[in-house]
Amino acid sequence: MTHSARGLARRERRRRDPQPPPEQPGGASRLTQVPYWIVVAGVAAGLLWMHGGQRDVRSGTLVMAGVLLAGAAARLGLPERRAGLLGSRRRLADAAAFAALGVGLLVAGLIFPVPA
Repeated sequence: MTHSARGLARRERRRRDPQPPPEQPGGASRLTQVPYWIVVAGVAAGLLWMHGGQRDVRSGTLVMAGVLLAGAAARLGLPERRAGLLGSRRRLADAAAFAALGVGLLVAGLIFPVPA
């Protein structure tokens, strides 16, 4: 096969089976990670809040529960290309995992007594 014949064959394959363009290294890929970092920052804030003492454990737990429930809502609401690291599995599996953790922390924060 000559050099020009290989080039024609390569172009023909590209025309039949186009590949999606690679992601731009600039702002688009960084903006997709914003929901993930909001959830991470919220959980970190809840942990720091709990570090304040025994009185603050309930408040920190409720903060983390709210952030995880918001992460579940964000995962359901955002399109696949904008979910970033929130989307590691299918949409419903991710949302169910976030919601289960959020509801578990919410129940724990509301039921368990605050030590005096």
